Amino acid sequence: MSIEFESPKPIVQTQFVLKTVAEEMMRSKSRYFDEHEHEIPWDYIEFMHTAMKAMGAGSLAPKEKPSPSPDGRGDGGEGTNGKRPPIAYQSLAAQIEMLSWGDAGFYLITPGGGLGAAAVQAAGSPEQKAKFLARFAEERPTFAAMCMTEAGAGSDTSAIRARAVLDEATKEWVINGEKIFVTAGDKSFTVYEKLGKGFIVVWASIDPTAGRAGMRAFVVEPGTKGVSVNKLEHKLGIRASDTATISLVDARVPYDNILGSPTVEKTTTGFKGAMATFDATRPLVAASGLGVARAALEFVKEKLAENGVEMRYGLPRQKLTNTEREIIDMEIMLKSAWLMIIKAVWMADNKKPNALESSMSKVKAGDVTTKVTQKAVEILGPLGYSREFLLEKWFRDAKITDIFEGTGQINRLVVARQILGYSGAELR
Repeated sequence: MSIEFESPKPIVQTQFVLKTVAEEMMRSKSRYFDEHEHEIPWDYIEFMHTAMKAMGAGSLAPKEKPSPSPDGRGDGGEGTNGKRPPIAYQSLAAQIEMLSWGDAGFYLITPGGGLGAAAVQAAGSPEQKAKFLARFAEERPTFAAMCMTEAGAGSDTSAIRARAVLDEATKEWVINGEKIFVTAGDKSFTVYEKLGKGFIVVWASIDPTAGRAGMRAFVVEPGTKGVSVNKLEHKLGIRASDTATISLVDARVPYDNILGSPTVEKTTTGFKGAMATFDATRPLVAASGLGVARAALEFVKEKLAENGVEMRYGLPRQKLTNTEREIIDMEIMLKSAWLMIIKAVWMADNKKPNALESSMSKVKAGDVTTKVTQKAVEILGPLGYSREFLLEKWFRDAKITDIFEGTGQINRLVVARQILGYSGAELR
């Protein structure tokens, strides 16, 4: 049995197309939308919605079954017994890495399900998946967001204070709470004329005395009374993407919009639903960070080459210049982090538990993205610090990789618990 490291042909073809998009539609407008944070690049959104559908790539949201490849036979290379292995998440990671190489903020406003759809995919019933996920194949670009973080519940999701109470008379859930740092929260909930009917997924407790076992996710649709977008954040990086604060005051949600069982048992199934979402998406966040880091590294090598500094691969390390050694170290970090991502998404594609590998890839990518972009700025000095080029922007964009969808510290805890066999209560 051989090990094959070449990307399947459909992935290579999609990357080729997306590189053109990254260069022509993202890089060319990166600076403008970095400086005009809450303006919306409609041209990009509408183009990507049309392009992703035409390529059969969906809207950056994995499907229950792999998409067919251009040759009509499947979505990957030959596997055992002539069958083609599933590559939905592997394909997503490659797409996201390339789009983030173009601009991470723009990638985050690429139409699609995002974390909201991932939550439905992880915890929803077949009927809920059919109802809500079908929206991303409609004519208008559509967004979905996940609302979990609160002022007093960031990394410690068990501290969520949002509450959902069942009104027995109307058979509706009444939700109260406030969610902060909601990526794409405005586009997912505020009804724009140019957007389809998206939704937000709000995490709340149906029984505060049950702890994590009482946590559930609810699909909340635009137009729901009592729900409002109160604030858009001004951020260090990824400024093309909106980050919102959403309040829910006596918001009434249909009974069937709860993801998971409406009854509380002495388990943590609700919380496990949230974690299953992150197991699928953390490698994708990691891939986004590596796209930013690759952009920074390639820019440095390009500028060095313009000034007569060429890399001399193959020489003993002691014969290389310090700059050459630093560049090679950066390349090693990028390639090792990418291999960890590939393992995590391969496991997701093959429906293997990947909590450990998912968090490991996120930790590694968070470190690598921050270190590579910082070192890139250092190597070029004033040129790297100057706003004349995008390098300083990539440095700012990079840090979010280590923060959202679980900080580096929290993911290290997840890794330690998985390896040592400790529960959350035993190792905090």
